[in-house]
Parts: sequence; structure tokens; C-alpha cells
Amino acid sequence: MRKLLNTLYVGTQGAYLHREGETVVVEVEKVKRLQLPIHTLDGIVCFGNVLCSPFLLGFCAERDVAVSFLTEYGKFLASVRGPVSGNVRLRRRQYRMADDETATRQIAANVVVGKIANSRVVVKRTLRDHESKVDAAALKNAANVLEHAARQVPAARTSDEVRGFEGTAAAAYFGVFNHLIIEQKDDFVFRERSRRPPLDEVNALLSFIYTLLTHDVRSALETVGLDPQVGFLHRDRSGRHGLALDMIEEFRAVIADRLVLSLINRRQLSRRDFCHAGNDERGAVTMSDSARKTVLVEYQNRKQEEIHHPFIDESLKIGLLFFVQANLLARHIRGDLDGYPPFFWR
Repeated sequence: MRKLLNTLYVGTQGAYLHREGETVVVEVEKVKRLQLPIHTLDGIVCFGNVLCSPFLLGFCAERDVAVSFLTEYGKFLASVRGPVSGNVRLRRRQYRMADDETATRQIAANVVVGKIANSRVVVKRTLRDHESKVDAAALKNAANVLEHAARQVPAARTSDEVRGFEGTAAAAYFGVFNHLIIEQKDDFVFRERSRRPPLDEVNALLSFIYTLLTHDVRSALETVGLDPQVGFLHRDRSGRHGLALDMIEEFRAVIADRLVLSLINRRQLSRRDFCHAGNDERGAVTMSDSARKTVLVEYQNRKQEEIHHPFIDESLKIGLLFFVQANLLARHIRGDLDGYPPFFWR
């Protein structure tokens, strides 16, 4: 089994990263704050005004350590990575399958079934653990809608029908998401999903963690030799990592959404950790530096937790799920598996 390596997140504004021997050094105001061996890292994520020396970027490319640059608030800007790994025939087959409606529909359908099933698990667990504190009727109805949608997806005749069922399920899930917030309900209110920009504290958290998730999944896809831009559920769009967005669908609810709910319900974050841009007519909400640090630490901790993977029948750390699923997709595209097996949370 592949070893889970660390991701280095650098959010201190003005930080400078450079190479020193076989290590990555982080300096702030010319003072060394951190030094890590390159072989312990899987990726480096820089938020905002963080600089990297050209020699470090070349070093990371040689060692297959992806370096990503995001805005201070988590919007993806660019990434630097070495030569694409994997067999070119795998990527050529990926492109051909992405142009084939039947193959596209089948992969998209499996992804959506996994997403809906995992979303239902989150709803059902809240019902199980907090039935007396929530609107049980609303959650039970949403769970039924999700189950019905999941059963309909395999019979979809086109990719657009698959996307339609996904949209119905997403509407039902986010329609009750506010009920999943048990604590601090007056301070954290979710009305609807808003992305660019996030218009409330919950959406700010969701968008930030989805960005982290996308970075990890994109890196896993590149590691096995797939092109993260050419997806099946998400079609080609300039600058969009369609395949990475496909694959994070089955992880959104059980990794990202559960982490958001945990941070709120355990009171690890409060409303004071967020800023409402009063001078911004769009009403953007952003996180404080301390809040981002808390989220990053908890995200890393979550990736260290162990779960059982039902398809490969092995226990592994959550952070390795992305690589396992990317590898399973590559095996399907090569023809080694009859279909892509999504990850089902138990």
C-alpha cells in the first residue's frame, strides 16, 4: 500500500520557501521557521503572498511534489508539477472514452451514485445521533429523496439525465443542510449553496475545504497518469479540472461536509472567525488567519484517520482514498475493471 505523505500548507503572508540540500525551508522575515525533508512531502500549497525560489520549484518537480498557489482565501491560481507520469496510452484512452457517450454516461452514473449514497449517509447519521434535536421529518424526507434518486441513476439513458438526477439529489441534500448544524445555529445559518463569492460562514468553509480536496484529488489523478482536466460528469471547460471535480463528488459529503459540521458543532470555530466584507456589494464572507489554520490542521488530522475500503477490502488512511480511487479509475479506463467502483462510506 502506498504511504501517506504530508502536505505542507503555507499561509503566513510574506513567507519565502527555498531549497537547502534535500530539504524545504520556510522563512518569514529572513528567520527560518520550518525545515522539512523533501521525501516526507506529497505537495506544497501556498496561500496568498508566499514566494518559492526557482530552485525549489525545480527540486519539487524532480521529486514529484506538486506546488499549488491559491489566493489568501483559497481560490486556486496555478500549480507547478514535473513531467506527466504514466503511460501515454492511458491518457489517449481517457480522451477517447470522454468523447464516447456510453462510456461517459457509465462513469458519470457511478460517480453520482457514490455521491448520493454518501450524502444520504451524512443525513442518516445526523438522524441517528441527534434525532431529538433536529427536524426529523425533513431529514427523513431528504433521505428518501436521495435513495430514490440513487436508484434512478443507473437507468439513465444519457449523461444529461445523470446530471439531472445529481441536481435533484443535491437540491434535496442542501435543502436540509442547515438542519445538520446542531450547535451555534444562530451564528451559522445555511440557506443555499453560494460559491463565488461565499455569502455566509458555512459556504466560506465549504468552498475552502472543497479547494483543499480538489488539490489532493488532482494530485492523485496526475500520479496515476490521468489528465485531471478531462472529466466525464463535468465536461471540458477552459481552466477547469473536470476529472478532479468528478472524483471529489463522492468525497464531498463524507470528508468535506462532515468536517465543516464538526468544526461548527464542536465549537472549534465561532462567528468571530469570519469577516463580512461590508464594502463589497456581493457580501463576500472570508475566514480569519487563525480560522484557516484551524481548518488546515483539522483537515490534515482527518486525512490520518483510518477507514475500511469496501471494494479493495483493506483498512487505510482517509488521505490515501484519493490515490486508491484514482488508481481504480485508471484500471477501468485501461480495461482491467468492467466499471469504475466509487467509494461508499460505511
